[in-house]
Amino acid sequence: MPLAVNATVIHRSEVTHGLFIVRVRPDAGVPDFKAGQYAVLGLLGSAPRVPFADPEDPPADPDKMIRRAYSIASGSIEKDFLEFYVAFVSGGALTPRLYALQEGDRVFVGDRVVGMFTLSDVPAGNDVIFVATGTGLAPYVSMLRSNYAFHAGHRTVIFHGARHSWDLGYRGDMESLAAHHDNFTYVPTISDPDEETEEWTGLTGRVTAFFEDDTAEMVLGAPLDPARVSVFLCGNPAMIMSMIGMLEAKGFREHTRKQPGSIFVEKYW
Repeated sequence: MPLAVNATVIHRSEVTHGLFIVRVRPDAGVPDFKAGQYAVLGLLGSAPRVPFADPEDPPADPDKMIRRAYSIASGSIEKDFLEFYVAFVSGGALTPRLYALQEGDRVFVGDRVVGMFTLSDVPAGNDVIFVATGTGLAPYVSMLRSNYAFHAGHRTVIFHGARHSWDLGYRGDMESLAAHHDNFTYVPTISDPDEETEEWTGLTGRVTAFFEDDTAEMVLGAPLDPARVSVFLCGNPAMIMSMIGMLEAKGFREHTRKQPGSIFVEKYW
């Protein structure tokens, strides 16, 4: 049976041009999932594209469902909708269509939510460092919204890198959480401070730079010990590969189903 749209857009907000948050309500209800997992979104090739996207060559098959996987940003305890944090890709097949969505429009959502990028295998009591670039923040937002144990005897730090301050999606939410939880720290950093329209007083540079010196340990308030610290990496593959190299030099090992480790990875392209 051909795939068909099966969910309704109930909210759309733009973080900045090219970054948007969309909430969809599946007809069959929100499936059970673990925070950090992903779902598939889709639209038919006949769906409208925003006019500022690159021309399609060749044009998409109007009867074919274009599908892509996106990490869920809503909490696993949220049963009214699924939320996604999406970056527009001008030459992409799907995002120029997703970007055109408005409230009330219909979209396809896969009926299975999957993925191993969860907190399930983090040892109890371990400190946790979340490292993200761009929309790679989404699975961490879901984790923090899902009855996250802020006061379970461990510390949590988010390092979120973006080009500009206006590209830091969920910044207000993260700053609010940090203000209410002493053992949670949010560290945004931008790579192009010279382009800011107002003075930026936060950190600058790529997120990887904070692991090249002792900045990450200073923020965490503890050594980067693979036996006591779990590090999550999500976003740009170049960032992930650089981080894995630096962490492995400190004794960390990537976590797999067969071999437990302290580095958890989710690549976005």
